[in-house]
Amino acid sequence: MTQQKKERIDLYTIDRIPTGETAFRGEALPEGRYRMVVHVCVFNTKGDMLIQKRKDDIVRWPGYWDVSMGGGASAGDTSRGAAQRELCEELGLSVDFTDIRPVLTINFHDGFDDFYVLVMDVDPAALQLQEDEVETVRWATQAEIEAMIADGSFIPYQKGLLDYLFFTRSGRSTWNL
Repeated sequence: MTQQKKERIDLYTIDRIPTGETAFRGEALPEGRYRMVVHVCVFNTKGDMLIQKRKDDIVRWPGYWDVSMGGGASAGDTSRGAAQRELCEELGLSVDFTDIRPVLTINFHDGFDDFYVLVMDVDPAALQLQEDEVETVRWATQAEIEAMIADGSFIPYQKGLLDYLFFTRSGRSTWNL
């Protein structure tokens, strides 16, 4: 199994305020401390999501299909900075995240997970995949992803999350303020 890099990550309070403390990626966090994770979902103009198959020897979710990109923020990263860096590292896509906000943040037991949505037509064969993490990529419809979740080949995201990601890809919001 591929060894996890001994990268430092920033720690946050429950209110997502940086504490100034760090830990090593993959270690158990102290009580009351949280980490940041980001996901980027790339959609084409037809409404399909770019999905990636994770390498079989990766530490988390080996051999599973996943959304376009996911990764942990490193020490010093902002959410947008982590999304921009990880998207470039995993898929070779250079996107400026300066004016892009996450469409949603999910709180999990020891962290915060920001989901970003991009719409761009890219040729999967032209992407530069991160050799030690990503096996392959392809476009998939929501129905195809749901079938893959049902057969156990895709990370088991909740249907409501997929519904929301596919809904937000068009730039629509669930409310108007």
